[in-house]
Amino acid sequence: MNNSKLTLRSLTAAAVTLPMKRPLGTSAKSIDNACLLLVDLLTQDGIEGRAYAFCYLPSIARSLVPIVAELSDALTGLPLAPLDLAQRVSRHFRLPGVTGPLAMVASSVDTAAWDALAKSAGLPLASYLGADLHPIPAYNSNGLGLMSPEAAADEAEALLESGFAAVKLRLGRADFHQDLAAVKAVRRRLPDRVRLMVDFNQALTFSDAVKYALALDVEGVYWIEEPIRHDDYRHMALIAQAAKTPIQIGENFTGLPPMAAALAAGASDYVMLDLDRIGGVTGWQRAAGLAAAYNREVSSHLFPEVSAHLLAATPGRHWLEYVDWANSILQEPIQIRDGMAITPSRAGNGLSWNTDVVAKYRLD
Repeated sequence: MNNSKLTLRSLTAAAVTLPMKRPLGTSAKSIDNACLLLVDLLTQDGIEGRAYAFCYLPSIARSLVPIVAELSDALTGLPLAPLDLAQRVSRHFRLPGVTGPLAMVASSVDTAAWDALAKSAGLPLASYLGADLHPIPAYNSNGLGLMSPEAAADEAEALLESGFAAVKLRLGRADFHQDLAAVKAVRRRLPDRVRLMVDFNQALTFSDAVKYALALDVEGVYWIEEPIRHDDYRHMALIAQAAKTPIQIGENFTGLPPMAAALAAGASDYVMLDLDRIGGVTGWQRAAGLAAAYNREVSSHLFPEVSAHLLAATPGRHWLEYVDWANSILQEPIQIRDGMAITPSRAGNGLSWNTDVVAKYRLD
């Protein structure tokens, strides 16, 4: 089928809240349910494209359903050309700005459009983007929140199922000695070959971040993620210069300007892209090129199903963050074998809803 003739017929959305197998306690908030916005795009030819946004709160997921319906009215009848659609969506949201939850909507529409295009070509998204279906190294990011050192060590061991060779531990307690005790307990329990990432979720002041990063340099940590406010690139760069352990940031890049500013400042050793915030597939491709220009390795934040395809097509691909939060509503969740995410070979991005489970957890 000639992709240039695909025309957008409609956009629809549903909000769901899914119980998480392993609740996640972070320095910012404890999360025990995944609140998702499911977006469905339909073309005039009957081809469907799918995406989902991670909304954090039920109220956000609910509020975006009528916004998607309104956007559908504005886009119906337009050619399914992601670059042009992105410009139209940006104009539609110009006054409020394409930030926050509206960035999630814009990114989901873009991701769904690319899904439909890849399906129309009969290709997996990675192949449609010009890549082979590479298995992607994955770290297990389920659980390992703020808990006792012994409980964290127990959970870290459990997260090695499916052959994972890397896990992520959340830090950011009021007393860093408790953080350090958790790191030591987990590191002692894990085999030496297993990488341990830690994430402060922006909990620290600059002075504490420098001090704590230096303390972590001798604890066998693979990277330190977002130690301070995500957009304080000047101080983040000073932390990166002081610490031997690599600094990881990027999940909060909303489009290219903040990413360009962070890279120019030397704010991190690695970058991490979030499908919701970076601008969907179109935004990811632009961001991957920018990362390559600065010789930075690229990891993903959440959305493992689509991120596997995008990392396969990313120069300098690094790690896929694996979470199982959407598994219950997917007909075919992404598979992990020997610690590698297996990029699906079916046409599109691999997302297909389990309608019975969607109906069960739908937010009305």
